[in-house]
Amino acid sequence: MVNKNQAIKTISLESYGIYNANVNYQLTAAQLQKDTILKGQGKLAKSGALAVNTGEFTGRSPMDRFIVKDNITKDKIWWGDINIPFSSENFDNLYNRVVDYLSNKEIFVRDCFACADADYKLNIRVINEYSWSNMFSYNMFLRPTNEELENFEQEWLVVNAPGFMADPAIDGTRQHNFAILNFTKKIALIGGTGYTGEIKKGIFSALNFILPVDKNTLPMHCSANVGKDGETAIFFGLSGTGKTTLSADPDRKLIGDDEHGWTAENTVFNFEGGCYAKVINLSKENEPDIYKAIKPGAILENVVMDDAGVVDFGDVSITQNTRVSYPIEHIENIQVPSIGKNPKNIFFLTADAFGVLPPISKLTPGQAAYHFISGYTAKVAGTEAGINEPLPSFSACFGAPFMPLHPATYAEMLSKKMREAGVSVWLVNTGWTGGPYGVGTRMKLKYTRAMITAAIDGSLEAANADNYHIHSVFGLQQPRICPNVPSQVLSPRSTWNNDKGYYETAHKLAASFKKNFKNFESYANEEILAGAPLLG
Repeated sequence: MVNKNQAIKTISLESYGIYNANVNYQLTAAQLQKDTILKGQGKLAKSGALAVNTGEFTGRSPMDRFIVKDNITKDKIWWGDINIPFSSENFDNLYNRVVDYLSNKEIFVRDCFACADADYKLNIRVINEYSWSNMFSYNMFLRPTNEELENFEQEWLVVNAPGFMADPAIDGTRQHNFAILNFTKKIALIGGTGYTGEIKKGIFSALNFILPVDKNTLPMHCSANVGKDGETAIFFGLSGTGKTTLSADPDRKLIGDDEHGWTAENTVFNFEGGCYAKVINLSKENEPDIYKAIKPGAILENVVMDDAGVVDFGDVSITQNTRVSYPIEHIENIQVPSIGKNPKNIFFLTADAFGVLPPISKLTPGQAAYHFISGYTAKVAGTEAGINEPLPSFSACFGAPFMPLHPATYAEMLSKKMREAGVSVWLVNTGWTGGPYGVGTRMKLKYTRAMITAAIDGSLEAANADNYHIHSVFGLQQPRICPNVPSQVLSPRSTWNNDKGYYETAHKLAASFKKNFKNFESYANEEILAGAPLLG
């Protein structure tokens, strides 16, 4: 593809083993969108956004994520089902096969960086087989100026070849798709999958190793925003719990929606230059900022559109994991640069499909560490084959698939920073009330927003004046009063109208917490162990 506005400079990929490639370097989002549509790899939505289908994979494939086990990683990585070892020899052979595959093809290359704080900046070169994958990289990573590109020196390389299918017998993979990190060579190698989230999570996983080990900085799977008085709020949570939605607050400036670092200097910085939001059941009324961000430059993934390009956000026939990526500038109220100071409130978001956790509760330091290590949410009936009722789901540090070190490492860093900064920590249930999934209803977004606002501005504390109700099963400090929230909503037991059923379900969930935490008991001190549920 030739375009007179295409390149700031031309580059060769021969040093990477890619020969005779037609290299498209640093194309604009508009050029990449045009190329995608001309090749029949995407369609234009009525909003002006690009809509693509990622193919076989519409989400990450955790069992096909590997880390090369070598002198740098062998004694530091928490090896197991999450961090699966891969040999240096197999990596080198597979890398050579991938770059041979990319040779003689049209290739899209982007230089970009991660980490908004200049002291932690990571320079990245991304090599993509597809133009829409490169557009995703443009959206999600930080975008250098022309001056910064003149002397750009790559630190990490991402090689992304969705069309290359590995052969497990030759390559040592589990199946034909793979995402592999090599910390010695500083390469993220991705193939066999078109799901773009593998690109951003590859670099996130790398930073989750680099920052604690080399920079004394806590990496976090969280969103963050900042208030008018300069205080920062942090929102941890797994996919579907509301990180992106709740951090996009019209009264607060967005720092970022998914990946951040918390430095020794007590600042919080965004890793990314964009947002990657779920759009299942998206509406202009409930999530106006995300809805308005879906415009030219945004990429919709795996949504269903009619012939006029109108998206049906309720249609999950392709996947429940429908997504949109867009540059952070598509959100009107953002913090520039994406750095916040003075963290004062941390919210752990969980979508409790059992409907037994309070909609908001205050945590002691021990409970905060316990729930951070647990990383609870729930899988909802019907989302996966064989799931007929809610299932508890635990992901340590609210992001275990991306955490190369032992969860205790991150928990200890968080506890230390919380104590030093005097942070208040809250557990927020964005899931069900009035009964479990199928009986109760999803917590109203307006109530959750009101609770978070009250926690941040201090009115939740003032209203309860040390008169919290201690939950008899989970031991959580449950407020009796919250401005703009009906009092009955604050008590999950009251919303059930079935005490026996409520306590049976609560005990069942508490037992699941305790069973899961047996994996971490040997690393936890008495304060953390005391943060466990009281019963179960």
